Amino acid sequence: MAPSVKPISSPVPIEWYPTLAFFMLSIGLVVTSSFFIYEATSSGKNRSLAKELSTSAVASFFLGFGSLFLLLASGVYV
Repeated sequence: MAPSVKPISSPVPIEWYPTLAFFMLSIGLVVTSSFFIYEATSSGKNRSLAKELSTSAVASFFLGFGSLFLLLASGVYV
């Protein structure tokens, strides 16, 4: 390796991984539960595709990155 090359490092400090995992998974689960409540309580005529897609995208984002940080916090480097 050339002396001028710096090793790859995480943009997020390693100490933050468990905290980020907890909060992102918590937010993702809350958004997911609100999505399920919306689906169960609204009739087929009152549903909005934009609301469903935006809610599911936000839940997917938080659950995905929460799972990533959970894996990183437990030592599984992906």
